[in-house]
Amino acid sequence: MLLRVRRIKCSVVNRSISPFETLPVFGELARTGDAPARRPARHARAVPLVGIVRNPRSHRNQYNVPEMAECSNILTQTPATREDLRATLQEFARRGIDYLVVDGGDGTVRDVLSAGSDIFRAQWPRVIVLPKGKTNALAVDLGLPNHWSLAEGLASAQRGRLLARRPLRVSPVDRAGTAIQGFILGTGAFALGTEAGQEAHRRGAFNSFAVGLSILWGVIQTLFGRAGNVWRTCTPTRIRDRRTGQSLPYAGRGSAQERYLMIATTFERFPLGARPFGPNPAPGLKLAVIDWPVRWLIALLPAMMFGFSARFLPRNGAQRFCANDIELDIGGSFILDGEAFPAGRYIVEEGPLIDFVVP
Repeated sequence: MLLRVRRIKCSVVNRSISPFETLPVFGELARTGDAPARRPARHARAVPLVGIVRNPRSHRNQYNVPEMAECSNILTQTPATREDLRATLQEFARRGIDYLVVDGGDGTVRDVLSAGSDIFRAQWPRVIVLPKGKTNALAVDLGLPNHWSLAEGLASAQRGRLLARRPLRVSPVDRAGTAIQGFILGTGAFALGTEAGQEAHRRGAFNSFAVGLSILWGVIQTLFGRAGNVWRTCTPTRIRDRRTGQSLPYAGRGSAQERYLMIATTFERFPLGARPFGPNPAPGLKLAVIDWPVRWLIALLPAMMFGFSARFLPRNGAQRFCANDIELDIGGSFILDGEAFPAGRYIVEEGPLIDFVVP
């Protein structure tokens, strides 16, 4: 059965990017003026060509069959390895697909964006995310419902419902390797919190509920843990502005070469309705850093997650910045969208502008 879809008229999101008013700027990285010029829109087919990367291991895909697999204009692939995924995306690029559908959770989105980084470069097709994973933070940022079907996504595409986002692009400095791309990078206590989140998944908690449990567990462990508790340790971390060579200011009680926690993201909306960067965060890369696990400061962490801000916070090592192009030298593993990556020196910057289809 051929999927009959009338000509798609897509309107391009053209937002003016204003200075980040609520947070200080790290280095010379203020963003002012209009957004960079967008690529020209493709001529839309009467019947669009859709390429689907489906992860059959995603939480809600294990018990469901592929959507609309009988349609001749829909190419569904289930790559088993990263090499297979890269080959799939190369074939999609060769065929000139109009929409790239990611059928899975945040980890599947990360793998697709990473494998396609040097295939599509800055010319990505429009992306439809079907949030089927245990965690779907990107779906929260895009405003997607938990149960969003391919048919609903294509219907929104017909109406030109698009939201532009840039993923983080993380490139190794000391060794050759393909850049990885995702949306939330974390170090230190964030890595421990991810492990706690995996335990919450095993006990049946998913999405925002699992995030909330992980944060609560981390706060309790940090507040009441003794000196040997892993939650009260810091990770060797150096953060430097690549344009100026300036290092991120340190205001903690320990070593300036260590940090308790660092989170980098380009999200503008967060699970649980959290507002860690204020009520109206600017587009682009933002950093949240806690230098040292001062107990009273950690007790305020839930409030900071929901927008609390005061002048005494930066003076005591809880800092928030907007940035754009940093070098991260990390002495422990870091987490990108749920997966651990090894210690080392990395360049963290904004990736290509991608149009996501939204309701």
